[in-house]
Amino acid sequence: ITWEDPLWFSDEESVLNKLPIYPNDQRLWALLAALRRNVSADELSRRTGIDPWFTRSFSRIIAMEKTIESNNLFYDLLRKAKRLGFTDQRIGELVNQSAKDIRKLRKKLNITPVYKMVDTCAAEFEAQTPYFYSTYETENEAEPLHGKKALVLGSGPIRIGQGIEFDYCSVHAAWALQEEGVKSILVNSNPETVSTDFDTSDRLYFGPLDEESIFDIIDNERLANDPEQGDNPPSIVQFGGQTAINLSQNLDRESMPILGSTAHTINVASDRHLFEEFLRGINIPTPPGGSVSNIEEALQVANEIKYPVLVRPSYVLGGRAMEIVQTPEELQRYMNDALEAGEGRKVLIDKYFVGKEVEVDAVCDGESVLIPGIMEHVERAGVHSGDSMAIYPGLTLTKQEIATITDYTTRIGKSLNIKGLMNIQYVIVGGNTYRSPGSITEGTSEYEKTEIFVIEVNPRSSRTIPFISKVTGVPMVNLAVKAMLGKKLTDMGYGTGLFSAQEIVGVKAPVFSMSKLTGVDTYLGPEMKSTGEVMGIDHDFESAISKALIAANLRLPEKGSILLSISDEDKKQSGRLIQNLVDAGYDLFATEGTASLISELGKKVVAIPKRLNEGHPNVVDIIVNGTVNAVVNTITGNGSAVQDGFHIRRAAVEKRIPCFTSIDTATAAAESLTSEGPNYNVKSMPEYIRTPQGKSRNAK
Repeated sequence: ITWEDPLWFSDEESVLNKLPIYPNDQRLWALLAALRRNVSADELSRRTGIDPWFTRSFSRIIAMEKTIESNNLFYDLLRKAKRLGFTDQRIGELVNQSAKDIRKLRKKLNITPVYKMVDTCAAEFEAQTPYFYSTYETENEAEPLHGKKALVLGSGPIRIGQGIEFDYCSVHAAWALQEEGVKSILVNSNPETVSTDFDTSDRLYFGPLDEESIFDIIDNERLANDPEQGDNPPSIVQFGGQTAINLSQNLDRESMPILGSTAHTINVASDRHLFEEFLRGINIPTPPGGSVSNIEEALQVANEIKYPVLVRPSYVLGGRAMEIVQTPEELQRYMNDALEAGEGRKVLIDKYFVGKEVEVDAVCDGESVLIPGIMEHVERAGVHSGDSMAIYPGLTLTKQEIATITDYTTRIGKSLNIKGLMNIQYVIVGGNTYRSPGSITEGTSEYEKTEIFVIEVNPRSSRTIPFISKVTGVPMVNLAVKAMLGKKLTDMGYGTGLFSAQEIVGVKAPVFSMSKLTGVDTYLGPEMKSTGEVMGIDHDFESAISKALIAANLRLPEKGSILLSISDEDKKQSGRLIQNLVDAGYDLFATEGTASLISELGKKVVAIPKRLNEGHPNVVDIIVNGTVNAVVNTITGNGSAVQDGFHIRRAAVEKRIPCFTSIDTATAAAESLTSEGPNYNVKSMPEYIRTPQGKSRNAK
């Protein structure tokens, strides 16, 4: 609540003039800024129409801020501040102390939260649900659980970059703990998830996923001299995405036990310098790069590794603020923005390779590694993995590439001493840049030279865990929890190494909510934009991708018209796309440069002006009036190229027609039109999946 826009000046009248009358994402902060400048709660209600009950509540919070700043922290003041919701971090900021110091003072004064049971029976009769929230009252209703137990840290709010896939992992982790006779204690802050259903785990704490909240819960569950558990119950941080994994170092600093991969292992994988040093030590290549903290260092690193480069802040989720930079000018602009944000994180700079991206999820027990399957992305490297379409098994990968990826994954898992899950992303450079899964014979042959680089290693669950668990029949979370508890993969019945491929094809496709995000560009790049995912499964690629496209609302109609605006870089890869569209009976409309290419290929096309001031009908007109049923608009680089096509992409979103910004996605979608079929097989999941003898066929 301390953030303020630089446009809000220090005097009262300036803040009032900037106060948003209508709700937006800055309104709450603007209200608090006005209260700090002595604007009354009633004046805010008069100007905004917000009920005085709320503005007066805000006013009490700001009044407490001022009281804390001007007084010593005695018992009554600190207790009152905690009851108003002040965190240790915020109190520390107000009195120039650390959150750790405030926590010590709280414990010394015996100011700690108690936990109350959520009344799921509306007071009609006594509730028995183990569902608790914290409050600074006196009576504690959550006595410590006896016996073996472990905390599972959830992922918090569902947002871009961290979706329901991690909740799947948290739920399956709770179930796996219960199977092993360990009481599961889930911690999450999102009521709209399965993990926060009261009957998912043995106990549920509904609260923030921050250091203070987790430490308080551990304190509440502590049983001194417990012969089965020890003093502090261990925490599992692997299944809550980046939110949970970011807490690992805090837990380790306070000597709190972590189940699975250690905080050191997590830090090696997350710290750029340590990670590169680790990979060099085991002779596995990674794209050259470095971490920088100012513009001069950034320009030096980029000059050494050559443009284009991939830049991003460290320790972020969903590729937030990630960008492909082509020139020193673009890099300076990016660094200025990153430094202005002032988050104190270093910026990572890597050489950007155009190539085939491959993703692997694996289970490790510290000694052995199980790889359920290898997924290849339809889109080349440069599109965030969360926005890419993933295919299982890797249909265009050569035997040598599969062997190399398996070897690298196994060596990384063993050398990092991973216990639980890990996700690795690779890029294959060389050979044929685009390999069509629908036409495997055009893929890289066994004799073409390719290089494989490790892009990143995530020592945690990934958003592809539900997908790969379902299409392979390998219960990854269940096996990972057992490995964390000390069991060996060799005893779990699924073997080690690369699991034999199923006789099916699975396609994971992203789902977007662009129509609800006004003004957001639909262009896909290294920063994630999708809000969910779907999967298609069948016995061949064409049928599987057709199902996935239908579920994602990206399926091209069987016949119709399409607008093509293809970048110069992608034109040499567009021949198959154009031929498939013509074979499917599509009428082609294209911007001038793309129309020239299509004409040279001997195909019929209607040229349409790209710029809106060059006459009618233009590109937006034919989208809005329904002339075309779909759009392909690809670009190369950033800046003006992105802006030129923005009106095309937004018009397609508003019209709710498929819009492809990657030549690879468009080509795959078009191939599904010209296949013989698609021959849909409607079956239940267990009917598709072959599992080891004696194992359940139900991949949940």
